[in-house]
Amino acid sequence: MNMPRTTLEQWRVVQAIVEHGGYAQAAEVLHRSQSSVSYMVARLQEQLGVELFSIEGRKAKLTENGAALLARANELLDGACRLEQLADNLQQGWEAEVRLAVDAALPPTLLLSALKEFAGFAPQTRVHLTEVVLSGADQALLERQVDLAVGTRVPTGHFGERLVDIPFIAVAHRDHRLHRLGRELTAEDLSHEMQVVLRDSGHANPRDDGWLGATLRWTVSNMESMRMLVAGGLGFAWLPAHLVTGPLEQGAVQPLPLREGRIRHVVLYLVHSQPVVTGPATRRLADVLAKAAQAFAKAL
Repeated sequence: MNMPRTTLEQWRVVQAIVEHGGYAQAAEVLHRSQSSVSYMVARLQEQLGVELFSIEGRKAKLTENGAALLARANELLDGACRLEQLADNLQQGWEAEVRLAVDAALPPTLLLSALKEFAGFAPQTRVHLTEVVLSGADQALLERQVDLAVGTRVPTGHFGERLVDIPFIAVAHRDHRLHRLGRELTAEDLSHEMQVVLRDSGHANPRDDGWLGATLRWTVSNMESMRMLVAGGLGFAWLPAHLVTGPLEQGAVQPLPLREGRIRHVVLYLVHSQPVVTGPATRRLADVLAKAAQAFAKAL
């Protein structure tokens, strides 16, 4: 194996010269003598056989070759910092990976906000994210496939905290037969139409939630497919309010004028798989999810 001729320390000196405008400024920032900085650059150029700087007046300016090399060196320096951060996190007990299962009803904006904040706290911790439906979260927790889950129930033997309330609105395309009736709708009216429902991703103890009184039914595996079928006029469904805001505003779909059950609420819970042995990264992710949920609720 060929060993590198240059060191990260040498490239950090070059980086400092560029960032701070000169040899003297870099020496001050790095707490070195200017002669030491000059020597390290000269030695680096000798090792590479490439001129990194050209002197213009009293200023050191990167050559074209120097700029190209420093761009790659910056990646190495960033990588080294990330490596050291990972080592620090592991030393403090931070997990290298957190496994998270999230019910499909959780708003994507809420999830993205939480993950972005978590990435800022623990950039070296991997997140393994799985989308689940109905009992999928329960199964993932009971089988210890995840460290943390957002689901519609708290499985037996687990503790969970209420995370967010998601309103589901009964909707259909504006030209759907149900809207043409021109009156309040009953369960009998719905029972003769196509209902679009979501398939439970769990296999151990699958369950059905919500009203399932329609004889005709199409089952899909994700929320986006539900929205697509409803927007295409192929059936009615209860969809999360955050998922149909756009189509409702555009008039493509309209709420069904049900006598009862126009809106149903699904509570999502935040559940730890093994709270006694939960690591700091998992706890941090749980905290930022709770924080994002509070912000989401206030914005409604």
